[in-house]
Amino acid sequence: MRSAGRSVLAAGVLLCSAVLAPTAPGSQLLDRDATSVRLALDGRGRALVTYRTPARERVVLAWGAANALPTTSGLPQVKFHLDYGAAARYGKRRLRRGFGICRHYDGPPLPWSVATCKAPDGSYWGLQSWQRLLPHRGFPAWLPGQATWELHLSHWTGERARLDVWTDWAFSGEAHDLFGRLTYAGQPVYGLLDRDGVPLDGYGRNLYIDTFNSVYGAGWKRETSILFRRPTGSFCYSFWPTRDHTLPGFPENLRPAGKGERYRITVIGPGVTPDVMWEGTGLHDFRPGNAEDALYEARMNSLFEQVTAGDRFCPTQH
Repeated sequence: MRSAGRSVLAAGVLLCSAVLAPTAPGSQLLDRDATSVRLALDGRGRALVTYRTPARERVVLAWGAANALPTTSGLPQVKFHLDYGAAARYGKRRLRRGFGICRHYDGPPLPWSVATCKAPDGSYWGLQSWQRLLPHRGFPAWLPGQATWELHLSHWTGERARLDVWTDWAFSGEAHDLFGRLTYAGQPVYGLLDRDGVPLDGYGRNLYIDTFNSVYGAGWKRETSILFRRPTGSFCYSFWPTRDHTLPGFPENLRPAGKGERYRITVIGPGVTPDVMWEGTGLHDFRPGNAEDALYEARMNSLFEQVTAGDRFCPTQH
């Protein structure tokens, strides 16, 4: 059982200021609040994305990247070349004539999907849209851009990233807990450079935790965003009442523990692979003396030690 001697502050050390933070290259950000989204391919490994924003119609030409590299010092992560001016140079009709390919998509289901295509070479392209920048702790958006829907483009072959998540209790059952890891091609996904929990290279990834039917209200609410740990690609998070420095009123803004009936975690895919999501059922409150709860907790503690082995922070929460 994880120690009850840890403070609430220590449990929250990993919280990051991802609200309105830049996104690292990944399933690459094209635009925000896009509607009428369409995806088409040509025979040269390029994609043409057309959509509307509140201001105008946009046409984006993308090429030059697929899949992801493992974390490697001194080597940049793969990313697309994006051309937002091709339609102005060639004309929309002429440009679109070369992009009539979109074979039936027979790949894995994508969360937040708005468009998918299979290319002639067998690779897949996808467009996903979700709200990455929502405020923490179920707090309503108060700044422009916090509730925006980002449009992300991906291109891949083979397996996507794997997001494993488990529900648990922590601190002698006082808190509900989530832990897990992100891997790609069997390797942990983590960054080499970050500041205040925000990745500053093309490798690091945040996870965005949503809670369902919690003290914040009915439906899905953003709980927080934290960084996958270096070098394990693991994470751990306990639900506690928290004074969140990213919210108005800090430090007098104590927010309650956001444990919910269900949880959802979304992650920008490594490299230019698709964004991935996990969803699962929350636990009941821990029942001291209950044999079933004790057995489950013992099993999760053993798994926790395996998943976070080699990390300097998470095992201290055990």
